[in-house]
Amino acid sequence: MSSLPRRVKSEAKALTSEDDELPSFLNSSSESEEEEEEWEPKSKIAKRPRLPKKNEAKTKKVAAPRSAVARKKVKKAAIKEEMDVSLPIPPAEVNRMQLLEPKEEDVGTKPKTLNQKPEVPKKMEINSFQGKKVKSLENDEEPSTSVPVVGNQVKHEKSEEDFAFDEPPFKKIKSTTCPEGKPVKNLGGNKVKEEFEMNWDIVQALSEITNVESWVCANLIRLFQEENTIPFIARYRKELINNLEADALREVQQTLEELRTVAKKTHTMIQKLKKEGKLSGCLLTALLNCRTLEELDHVSAPYKTGSKGTKAQRAKQLGLEPAALCLLQNPMELNLFSYIRPNTKGLSTIQEVEAGVQHILADIFAKDKDTLDFIRKLCQQRYICIQSALAKVSSKSGNEKDIDKFQLYHEFSCNIKNIQHHQILAINRGENLKILTVKVNIPDGVKNEFCWWCVNERWRPKQFLKPELMRILRNSVEDAYKRLIYPLLCREFRSKLTSDAEKESVMMFGRNLRQLLLTSPVRGRTLMGVDPGYKHGCKLAIISPTSQILHTDVIYLHSGQGFREAEKIKRLLLQCNCSTVVIGNGTACRETEAYFADLIMKKYFAPLDVVYCIVSEAGASIYSVSPEASKEMPDLDPNLRSAVSIARRVQDPLAELVKIEPKHIGVGMYQHDVSQTLLKATLDSVVEECVSFVGVDINICSEILLRHIAGLNANRAKNIIEWREKNGPFINREQLKEVKGLGPKSFQQCAGFIRFNQEYIKTFCSSKKAELGSHALLTKAGAQGKKKSKPTPCASRQPNPLDQTCIHPESYSIAMRFLSFIGGNANDIGKSDMQQKVNAVIQKEGLEGTAKKLNTTVHTLQLIIDGLTQPEGFDIRTDFDKPDFKRSIVCFEDLSVGTVLTGKVENATPFGVFVDIGVGKAGLIPVRNITEAKLSKVKKRRSLGLGPGERVEVKVLNVDIPRLRITLDLIRVL
Repeated sequence: MSSLPRRVKSEAKALTSEDDELPSFLNSSSESEEEEEEWEPKSKIAKRPRLPKKNEAKTKKVAAPRSAVARKKVKKAAIKEEMDVSLPIPPAEVNRMQLLEPKEEDVGTKPKTLNQKPEVPKKMEINSFQGKKVKSLENDEEPSTSVPVVGNQVKHEKSEEDFAFDEPPFKKIKSTTCPEGKPVKNLGGNKVKEEFEMNWDIVQALSEITNVESWVCANLIRLFQEENTIPFIARYRKELINNLEADALREVQQTLEELRTVAKKTHTMIQKLKKEGKLSGCLLTALLNCRTLEELDHVSAPYKTGSKGTKAQRAKQLGLEPAALCLLQNPMELNLFSYIRPNTKGLSTIQEVEAGVQHILADIFAKDKDTLDFIRKLCQQRYICIQSALAKVSSKSGNEKDIDKFQLYHEFSCNIKNIQHHQILAINRGENLKILTVKVNIPDGVKNEFCWWCVNERWRPKQFLKPELMRILRNSVEDAYKRLIYPLLCREFRSKLTSDAEKESVMMFGRNLRQLLLTSPVRGRTLMGVDPGYKHGCKLAIISPTSQILHTDVIYLHSGQGFREAEKIKRLLLQCNCSTVVIGNGTACRETEAYFADLIMKKYFAPLDVVYCIVSEAGASIYSVSPEASKEMPDLDPNLRSAVSIARRVQDPLAELVKIEPKHIGVGMYQHDVSQTLLKATLDSVVEECVSFVGVDINICSEILLRHIAGLNANRAKNIIEWREKNGPFINREQLKEVKGLGPKSFQQCAGFIRFNQEYIKTFCSSKKAELGSHALLTKAGAQGKKKSKPTPCASRQPNPLDQTCIHPESYSIAMRFLSFIGGNANDIGKSDMQQKVNAVIQKEGLEGTAKKLNTTVHTLQLIIDGLTQPEGFDIRTDFDKPDFKRSIVCFEDLSVGTVLTGKVENATPFGVFVDIGVGKAGLIPVRNITEAKLSKVKKRRSLGLGPGERVEVKVLNVDIPRLRITLDLIRVL
């Protein structure tokens, strides 16, 4: 008990010490001497906080005997109030996660406080959703993929958090989404840490903003708090998140960070104001009601250090606050003439006294929650538009080229409900460059209705008001609207539109990046990579099917030596038996493509049937001079390294593109105008998701690829490589626990995404055993009288066939029981016999029936079935598009309206999709031409439904030769 106040104190100290700097577009004061300044977007946004790490609260985990699951230590920590959420389970699913299960103990037993950890029951009973016991199979010593380890008998350890502090128990309220009853907090109880609470519930707020069910949000908050990664949650905790996709999880995570930022900054401001003696009850309520940084800035701006003070504050200092309150509460007794002080500035005349009272009333109105809620609701029902026009200064002195770029927005007006994300980003960029002026137009009808409501409803005086006092009240309402509320609404609208546009831009970049990273690899081919150039020649690199560099060279195709160089190219292709040329899309790309297409048409390379493809070389030059490239290819010239990178991008796009910083890959929109912190976090998360879902072979993958696996980082990846070099190849997943710095949590996150080639391991183990056998007698003779040495890993470890699948080690026991249930053998994984046995059982018992017999969830069972039936070496990228190989070329001038072509999507934006149709300039399919009917069912995804790398059939609608623009219509996705 004694440690509780210390913990509260320490948390308070941590919050107060945090930097209280608000985003740049919020720095303008909410009140000023004159009219409010217009909101101006900035190119950089304030840093976003990371999710809480190990110092954040963790619930108690309970260990139990098991073989393939990492043992978890019991940790104690205080749970923050805002994170004290009860975690109900999804409908029609068996809940398998102890920490997220609504327990029977929640009703009628010990009450819980906001500091308290969920109590661990002495005996766990896994019930079905309807409350009936499910008969588990014997030897159920391992949990399912959605359960942390739980033992049958757990030693119950009392702790100070097990006691409540006058708080009533949780109640279960039944709902349609959770028939069993969803525990909710009784708001009438006392709270332990009131100063750290907000007046809104973080789960409900998260649910409202993201449109995700509240029970899913509650589960996600707990999962993120326990440092689970998005790939791990998306694959192995599906029943707890209602099968959400990784993009949706990222959106929830980012929104959660935003809400936490608001809460932290609010509490920091509260502590600061309390220390300065400025905190009143009304101000505290107003601060705790803030849900966004804009609201927080509006409420706290007058109290910031260094503020010159608002008109209302100066009027209060002159002693006019009682007069203002009297006007609202008891106007019959108010005599403004009694406040006149002839020698005091601000009180010398009746007009100055009235102005002071007016400023105080305006301040009260503008800070009132109900008043702000009413005006916001009113704005939602009316036509609010955002307008942009050419700035007068830029039209005289600006760069004509830059001004022409924003021609669409010189006289632009659009309803804020209908404006597109790319339009907002374009307007903001134009405003930053001083080319455009932007304003939000709120109709006068809104102002009139608002003023009438304030005078006659919300702020109607309790007694009869004299005409001169009624005039002051009306003027106060108009002043509050014009000087305070209207600028606040403009800032809120602009900020919301910009924030949504930035998020969409970042999410679009993430989707494009994922599509690019998951491009199907071209296996088993020898490839020639060509980095085109004029003066310095074209750089060549030939790589083997295993990515080994066979030859590098420089040829000069565009300096009159083309015919002589053709002989060299032919000799190299025949010598290496290479029939595929990969050309980078940079400088001299079209000339180089025409050169190879001409030779191919003449069958110059016979007997080889040579084909070529164009690949993006974005980021290749940056990578070629990076430390990673120097380490990987130390003896190679940087110019030649880029040719190697271009070839490898076709052979294995994922393994090559992860070496390049994602923002240099060039599939984004307005990427330099958005929050760089948000962009980096999202793109890194997408890379981690792609690498994890594809999986890596632990014994052959590079350190760079390994560091992008969920749960691993640069240090852990380096330690794994060092362990592999010292001890030889890994035999099974259990050996990962021996790696330095790879604890139980890291193992849990990464284990399911790491693969083992069984043939390679069996060969290694058999050769090792033979070697051990030949030295057995020598070892026995030399070991007498000496200390016993540790057995070698190979001697004590055995290969596990399940390690080549996507099944998580925590589900191995269920997988083995399923194998015995269907009469299968672990050595038959991926074979047709296994598929037949699985199909027979599922057809007979059904998926849900089988899951019930195995005492697991349907999602876990489906994952096990996928792991057992997928062929060895299965790659999810085989379902994605491969590069488009060609033998001939089409010129820009050859295009005519109505021509039907095939092409490859190069980039996707909110206004349309750019398609490479092989003429040197990408064509645009406007978003209005992309309809669901034209997309195959497989391709119907969030957003536009098309992404980089997909092959499409298009029809030419318009060719604008002077502006080099091609407009296309989508016929179908190939």
